[in-house]
Amino acid sequence: MSKIRIKYSKTGRAKYISHLDLSATLQRAFLRAGVKLKYSEGFNPHPYISVALPLSVGFESICELVDVAIVGESLPDIETIKLPEGIAIDEIYLPTQKFSKIKWVQISARLNYDRQIDDELVKNIKSILTQDSIVISKRSKRGINDIDIAPHIKDVDVTHDECILITAKISAQEPTLNGGDLINALGEDYKPDHMEVRRIDLYDANMKQFV
Repeated sequence: MSKIRIKYSKTGRAKYISHLDLSATLQRAFLRAGVKLKYSEGFNPHPYISVALPLSVGFESICELVDVAIVGESLPDIETIKLPEGIAIDEIYLPTQKFSKIKWVQISARLNYDRQIDDELVKNIKSILTQDSIVISKRSKRGINDIDIAPHIKDVDVTHDECILITAKISAQEPTLNGGDLINALGEDYKPDHMEVRRIDLYDANMKQFV
């Protein structure tokens, strides 16, 4: 048995595919391509497919990772794996690090407002996102709790053209943050009328690119 790692993007209409539906989509694509998957044993066998940091529905990414256990030692040919529009495999390789080593996610966000977008709006948004304390309400398995996300955000940059453009690195795990948490931190006064959020890179605790 070999465990392979697949790096892929999920953009466009594919951003509305849920985590569970994505796993099923990948499984069908592998089977169509003739890739033999390794299954668990027992009364309800299932393939060993592990997605790193499941992506929120409605968000895009160009740095998604999934580990798949296959039968055999050869890496599958990318060209044989046919996926829906918006999901594209960039690379298949043997993993060297566990997903638990992912510490930071770099995100970009495009915020559209019906009101005028100017330097003052940029200044105010950046000021909010770089405060020493940024407390938001966040839902978890234990319910809704207040959390200070300021220590878990770095390298914030805010610019504008036709919209507000935000890039930042946010905690990937313990705590798990996403681009929506940054938007929630802006409060009602700066809540965008429309937004697009995308993951663009992953890093370990030493800020080295995670592969």
